[in-house]
Amino acid sequence: MSSCQKLRQLLARPEIIIIPGVYDCLGAKLVEQQGFEVAATSGFGIAASTLGLPDYGFLTATEMLYSVGRIAQSINIPLIADLDTGYGNALNVIRTVKDAVQLGLAGVILEDQEWPKKCGHFEGKRVIPMEEHAGKIRAAVEARGDSGLVIIARTDARGPLGLEAAIARGKAYIAAGADVLFVEAPQSIAELQAIATNFPDVPLVANIVEGGKTPEISTADLQKLGFKIVFFPLTALLAVTQVMSACFQHLKEQGTTANFPGLVDFQDFQELIGVPKYLQIEREFKE
Repeated sequence: MSSCQKLRQLLARPEIIIIPGVYDCLGAKLVEQQGFEVAATSGFGIAASTLGLPDYGFLTATEMLYSVGRIAQSINIPLIADLDTGYGNALNVIRTVKDAVQLGLAGVILEDQEWPKKCGHFEGKRVIPMEEHAGKIRAAVEARGDSGLVIIARTDARGPLGLEAAIARGKAYIAAGADVLFVEAPQSIAELQAIATNFPDVPLVANIVEGGKTPEISTADLQKLGFKIVFFPLTALLAVTQVMSACFQHLKEQGTTANFPGLVDFQDFQELIGVPKYLQIEREFKE
């Protein structure tokens, strides 16, 4: 069964899907190890970890596809990739989606911001005309062919244009053939409820960014509202940053890591990245 088919089966179940955000292969392997059924890449996380820059559209299509392709190959669960705006107009979206299919991605997120885009929870976002993004969604649907790639249409219109405009755009993008709708950065539980009310038969995404614009309500409450997917795109990035900072501070102050708490056992880490397996393969092919 392909990763696209696995994701579609999960979307057909009644339960909400909790999806952690990752920015590298190690994080993706940990998501799989913990028993999550889907992972998703965070454009914010990839920009921060690979460039040391904010999510301001600095990553090129080539850089993003290279990163998400490696992540997809490192795990056996479906991967949804944040592919920003598709990196141009409908023609660019066709190229991006075809590449996504070849890389084995299960789903892609395509948003309606102007390029260069910004993190959905930053100020100053601007969106392209609704009709233009609807055309890009139609192009994505055609470009995926019979792969089953799940197209997640994202609108960032809530910030610059208001909730009503975001809902109108969501309806246009679903009509254009998107499988899932992602209204970014609703600012209250009432707004989440309004989105769910307007799309009773559409799989909906909630995006929980700690400290962001959307209220941090429980997954159970989101399911009751009618949401199908909940992303936690930055949780791991923020957690790792805190732990690394504490580790480096400890090393700087004490000159040793001997008594730093909470380090993963070196043998356990080797198991995670497959050292025993590759040692065995190496032995098999020695002369």
